[in-house]
Amino acid sequence: MVVAAQLAGFFHVRCYAHTLNLASQHALKLPAVARLLGRVRRVTGFFHKGAVALHVLEQIQRLLELPAHKLITDVSTRWNSAYDMVEHFLEQQPAVTAALLSPDVRKREKEISTFIESDISNLEFIEALKPVKVATCVMSDENNPTISVIAPLHAQLLQATQETLGDPPFVRDLKEAVHQDLSKRYTSEVEKTTHNLASALDPRFKVLPFLPGEDKQETFARMVAEAAATLEHCQEVVRQDQEELGDCAATAEVCQTKRGDRDSQGLLSAKRRVTCALDELLGSTFGETSRQAPALPEKSAFDSGGRAAPLPLSENPLEWWKEHHHEYPFLAKLAKQYLCVAGTSVSAERVFSTAGDIVTAQRSSLTTEHVDQLLFLHKNLEIPKH
Repeated sequence: MVVAAQLAGFFHVRCYAHTLNLASQHALKLPAVARLLGRVRRVTGFFHKGAVALHVLEQIQRLLELPAHKLITDVSTRWNSAYDMVEHFLEQQPAVTAALLSPDVRKREKEISTFIESDISNLEFIEALKPVKVATCVMSDENNPTISVIAPLHAQLLQATQETLGDPPFVRDLKEAVHQDLSKRYTSEVEKTTHNLASALDPRFKVLPFLPGEDKQETFARMVAEAAATLEHCQEVVRQDQEELGDCAATAEVCQTKRGDRDSQGLLSAKRRVTCALDELLGSTFGETSRQAPALPEKSAFDSGGRAAPLPLSENPLEWWKEHHHEYPFLAKLAKQYLCVAGTSVSAERVFSTAGDIVTAQRSSLTTEHVDQLLFLHKNLEIPKH
């Protein structure tokens, strides 16, 4: 994928969810963490395979009035499954300990060891990875732009994984592993500039609180420069259209007879109508055409010093731009270019997984059109449950 983007001359945006997975896997492979996860994995696997042990666990859950959640086992390809495994284990730890001490369970499996207090304390390291878990969920969203979230999330995670006073050695090593891995990512100027500009175009992050003052000014300057370049390009297109219409009118006047002269008047009227239409659409925005890059007064109303307040994080920035694109026409064009870029490949992987469920050996004769239809229905059709 990286080579394909390079050959096509495109900037490659790396999947940030994959970046989070690599950083978390780096931490989970620490010897002390790996040993502890292995012990938890063995216990969860034991309850999955043993019907008697599972029955005893369910009885104790009811007695202790714990949520009737099942223990889960992690998957090596997704780090957040390890987080969920430990989280469920800690939730059910009293019931698990009591079930493992039950005579009905011990007589069938004597090698399953219980966890001592220090083990449970170490398992609470999972709280140190909660920001990474939340970031993974954010990047898995399919209803909001993701590229604009990368820069603020990355800055927040770097801050959250710094060592704090009172951290035990176990948690300190875990944070350090995640922090070191994340610090190596997104260090190139092209990546930082692209992600910062995408965040600046997102009304939720336009203040750029995660950047120092100098970087903010550079990002805003880049925004104005690109918007001005877009304006100049549009003006050039309008100018070329006007010249082509003028050439057509001149040719018609030379070639036509008297009747043709009357027709040429109609053509000139059409030219005026087109020009008026262009002026109606673009006049208030473009004004007099000029090759000099114009200033963007709309930017002052959008950035941190303007009247418009940042959008709440719970709102959809695309809906905001849909309502306000007339107020900031040039920035709206930039927002369309940047916010449409996916910052993660989670959605694509979900589609491939869904396709794997639909296109089986028994359905090998499906046409590509039918596969597309089935995928669309599977992702969008909601069948009410009675």
